[in-house]
Order: sequence, then C-alpha cells, then structure tokens
Amino acid sequence: MIDLSFLSGAHTAVLGLGRSGMAVARALVRGGAMVAAWDDNSGRRAEAQSAGIPLVDLHARTWQEGDILVLSPGIPHTYPAPHPVAAAARAAGCAIIGDVELLARAAPDARYVGITGTNGKSTTTALLGHILQSVGEAIQVGGNLGPAVADFRVMGAEGVYVLEMSSYQLELADSLAFDVAVLLNITPDHLDRHGGMDGYIAAKRRIFNCGRKDQTAIVGIDDDLCRAMRDELVRDGKRRVVPVSARGAVAGGVYADGTRLIDDTDGEKVDVIDLGGVMALRGRHNIQNTAAAYAAARALGIAPQAIVSAITGFPGLVHRQQVVGIIDGVTYVNDSKATNADASARALSSFDNIYWIAGGRPKEGGIDDLVGSLSSVRHAFLIGEAAEAFAQTLKDRVPTTLCGDLKTAVGRASRAALDGGAGGVVLLSPACASFDQFTDFEARGDAFCAFVDAIPGERSEGVAA
Repeated sequence: MIDLSFLSGAHTAVLGLGRSGMAVARALVRGGAMVAAWDDNSGRRAEAQSAGIPLVDLHARTWQEGDILVLSPGIPHTYPAPHPVAAAARAAGCAIIGDVELLARAAPDARYVGITGTNGKSTTTALLGHILQSVGEAIQVGGNLGPAVADFRVMGAEGVYVLEMSSYQLELADSLAFDVAVLLNITPDHLDRHGGMDGYIAAKRRIFNCGRKDQTAIVGIDDDLCRAMRDELVRDGKRRVVPVSARGAVAGGVYADGTRLIDDTDGEKVDVIDLGGVMALRGRHNIQNTAAAYAAARALGIAPQAIVSAITGFPGLVHRQQVVGIIDGVTYVNDSKATNADASARALSSFDNIYWIAGGRPKEGGIDDLVGSLSSVRHAFLIGEAAEAFAQTLKDRVPTTLCGDLKTAVGRASRAALDGGAGGVVLLSPACASFDQFTDFEARGDAFCAFVDAIPGERSEGVAA
C-alpha cells in the first residue's frame, strides 16, 4: 500500500468506491487523512462501511478551498455533464485528482512509464512488464489494468512503475512526469466523455505533458493523428522522440519489415526478431505493440538480447486474443477486451474461418468501420443491445444470427463451426462495451471461457492458423 502520510490531517474526499476507490480510501485512512468517502451505489457503500471506511454523503458536503477530491476515473467531471459532487468541488476551488496522481506524489523518486492509446495499451503494458521482470528490474504494473495503484508498494529510484493510462486517468494526473511516455494510436472512442474528438486527442496528448529533455516519447505513427502528434513533439524539441510502426521503415525508430522487427534507434538497422513465430503476439497490430514495448525497454537501458528473450516467452494477455481451447478442431478465442470497432478489426485480421460473436452496449459509430474487415467471417452471432443495429450493418455482407445472450451465441457458433469443417475459429470480439449484460469486459470474457469449458469434445493443443 502506498504511503499517504504526507496527507495526514488533510481533508480528502473519495468519490467512487470500486476497486481503485476502495484502495485509495484505505490508504488515506492509514495515512492519517480526514477521509469522507461516498459511492452512489448503496451496495458499495455497505462494503466500504464494513471495511471501516468513513462514509459521508458528498452531495451534501460543504466544500472548502484546499480540500482534495479523489475521483474514480469512470465518473465524469467535465463532459457530457460533470457529476454534481465534482461540479461542487471544482466551484469551491478544490483539487480533483485520481489515484495515479497520489502514487506520483507518494513515490516521487521512482521511474515511470506511461502507455496510452485507443487500442493495444494493455498488451503493450503487460509485455513491457514481462520484459522488465525477466531481467530482474523492481517493477509494479497497473493503472488501467491489474491491481489498484494505491495497493502498490512504494519504490525509490531503483523502481519502475509501468502504468497503462486511459484518457480518463490522464486528465486526473496533473503532476506525473513520465520518464518514458508511449502513445500507440488514436481512433474515435469515449467521445461523449471528452466533448468530441478534439477533447479526446487533448487527453491523450497529456501523457507527454512534462516536457523534460530526458523524457523519451514513443509514438506509433500508423495513423494520421499520431503522426501529426509525433511531428508536433519533434518541432517542440523538449524530449527525445522515437517513432514506431508496423507498416514499414521509419528513420530513428523501431518498425516492421514484414513480420521482422527492426531497430533503427541508433542509426544502424538491427534485425531484432521474427514475430511470425511468436503466437501470443499474432497480427500486425501486435507488431506495433511489440515495437513500442521494445523501444520502451531500450529507453530504460535493457539490452536488446534480453528483450528478445523475454518477448519469445511472453504468454499473452487474458481477454485479448486469448486462445482458451481447441475442441474437435475448432479454436475458441476470447477477445472480450475488444470494446470498439477498431479493436475488433485487429482480431478479425488475425484469424481465418471466423464464427464471430459480437455485440453488447454499442460505441458511437457502431461497427461501420468494420465492413472492410469481414473477409474471414463466415457467420456473425449477435448479442446484447447492439444486436439489431449490427445485423443491419452486416446485412448482405455476412450471415447473421440474433442470439440475445452470450451462452446462446457460444452454443450456436460452436455448432456452426463444427458443421463448417476443420480450422474454424469461434471468436468473441464484441466491438462493444459489456455493461448491458456484464459488469465489465473481464466478467464477459470469464463467462465465455466458462461456456467454452463446458463444451464436450476432444481437446487438443495448438493455435489456429
């Protein structure tokens, strides 16, 4: 648990008592802060009360300048409308921060790596953590995935915090200066929370805010928005900029030549590794993720040979193109973390003979951007709130079946894949949020795995082509 004793006696409020909020509240109480915690969900309030967390209805609180509000990143404080508690705190001149900001203040001497992007940040974060752990670095990995950062141990200059950073979290971490800052890509997402595309881009841009000469900015340049940001950072001249690409050579960066990863960061092209044989990192999008993780590890002083050895042993990320079983020749893949169209497009390009399970609570734009990525889809099995809209988009492109719920979809997709012959892939890649039927994408992925586990048949080892 991080040491927040520097806030002893300070008036601090915590709004949102999920996993991260509860961890923050516990750390604040332990550090001697004057804590007032609240969640609009009565069940979470009951859990906090049983854990000894002081509860105060923050809707009725009188705010004073100098108070601190620690806000769960899922709670809006600007768009589409600020939560009433956040609005009242801001009007009184109170600081509104997140748990990552508290970590930065509690452990100012450690090194920090921040990884953001619309897609791929979880895989890149997990891969970089795996690399650093394999060479014996003292690390903690979390942020938008894994354990709550308030439960981290405090590390000094020898430690490295590897943090996946969502756009929401970046807005609540004003003072955090990343030693290595990674931006993978930007495509439309969470636009309602940022007031449109410009606000979303500005939130992602905050990962480079510190502007230190010793900061390394690693930028994926395979989309126009990130290419423009790379150019802006180069013109700014306040940090070292390393471009990465999965689409071809880029001077001074790390890039792909086919499936081979090339390191040109020192001005000499070095053939690093052929990623075609690393099954946990299949697909062109994962070449970009690997290039970014490799560049970040190099920026932290890790030898190329050690990085390559770690990459080949990377097991992959749960809920991200996770092969959960091969039954009677059909491969079942859990890509529940694909919560938008761009993420699902990456999965659809990574497999053949796909029996696709999609749907949930739709994001803005639905799956309109996926219509060019359907060549490997044999049949789509649609669930949740988005099912009928997705069926209209897919009409005359691929056969569709409205299934309602995930269990039904798994059963029907499994039968269709078996009827379709050898080499079929039942792929859960929803292109949607999960909140219509599940608490989060992890619960959705876990349910998929449980349904697959219940399918009878002969199980085998291996991965679909």
